[in-house]
Amino acid sequence: MIPTLVSILGAVVVYGLASMYYVYRLRGNVRYETVREYVRKGWPIFTPLNCLLYAATEPRARKPFMDAAQFPELSLLQENWEVIRDEGLALQEAGYFDDRNQAGASKYDVGFRSFFKYGWRRFYLKWYGYHHDSAVETCPRTTEILRKAGAVNGAMFSLLPPRAILSRHNDPAACSLRYHLGLATPNVDECFISVDGQINSWRDGEAMMFDETYIHNVRNDTDESRLILMCDVERPMNIVGRFVNYFCKLFLRASIVPNTEGDRCGFANQVFLTVAPILARGKGLKRSNRPLYVVIKWTVNLLILAIALALLGGIVMGAWSLVS
Repeated sequence: MIPTLVSILGAVVVYGLASMYYVYRLRGNVRYETVREYVRKGWPIFTPLNCLLYAATEPRARKPFMDAAQFPELSLLQENWEVIRDEGLALQEAGYFDDRNQAGASKYDVGFRSFFKYGWRRFYLKWYGYHHDSAVETCPRTTEILRKAGAVNGAMFSLLPPRAILSRHNDPAACSLRYHLGLATPNVDECFISVDGQINSWRDGEAMMFDETYIHNVRNDTDESRLILMCDVERPMNIVGRFVNYFCKLFLRASIVPNTEGDRCGFANQVFLTVAPILARGKGLKRSNRPLYVVIKWTVNLLILAIALALLGGIVMGAWSLVS
C-alpha cells in the first residue's frame, strides 16, 4: 500500500514539474523571460490542473483566439449588445466606475487586484453561480440575458480609460474561455489586446474569444474609454475535463467579489482580507530581516505546493477511475 502511494505521489510530482516546464518554455509563442517572472505572473500552482484541461479541450478551442461564431450558445449576447451597452453606460453615468465606488470593492478583488493601479474598472454581473444583487437591481435586462446564456460562468462590465494599459499576464485557471463584447469602444486599432502575440481590437457590437491563460496584454492608446462586456464562458471539453473542471469552478465560486455592501463576498476573498495585514507586515520584515523573510516565504510556498499536489493527486485518481 505504502509503495503504491509513494509511486502515485512521485508520478504527480513529476507530472506537476513537467506541466510547469511545458507552460514556461513550450506553450505558445510568447513566454515569460525568466523563471522569476513566471513565478510572479504565471500562477504556476494552477499549471498542473490547467494542463489536464488543455488536454481535454475540444479542437475548436485549442488556440489563442477563436471564432466566436463557432460558439452559437453565446449568440444571444451579441444579438442584444445594444441593450447591454445601454445598461453599462447607465452604470458609468451613475458613477459606479468612479474611484470612490471602486476603492472599497477593489480590496476584495484578489484576481484583478493589480489592474486597478492602471485605471481599469469593473462591475460584476455574475460569478460562477451567483448573480450579484446590485447587478439584478441596476442591470435587470442584462442579468436576464445572462441567465438565458447558460454557457456563461462569469460576467462583468469592464472599463479601460484613455491611455491606460494592462501589462502582460495570464489568468490563473483554465476552466473557462474569455469572451469580450464591444459596447462603447474607440473602434480603432490603437485600442487593442495582444494574446500570445496575436493582436485584435474591439469594435462596438462585435465579439472576440480567446484563451486567457496565454500571455496577453492590453493597451488603449486613444483619448476615449473602452467599455466591454467581459465573460468567462464554459470551456468545451470531454467528460474527463468536465470532471476536473468541477473542482476548479468550486474554487472560483469561493472568489465572489461584491460590487456593493449588499452583495455576497466569497470565502476566498474573506480569507484574503484576513491575511492582507499579515502580508503587509511581511513586506516590512523583508526590509528589516531579509533572511527570516525568505525562510518564512518559502515555508509557506512549499506548504501551499504540497497541499496543491495532494489535491491534484486526488483529482487525477478520480479522473483515472472515471475513464478506466
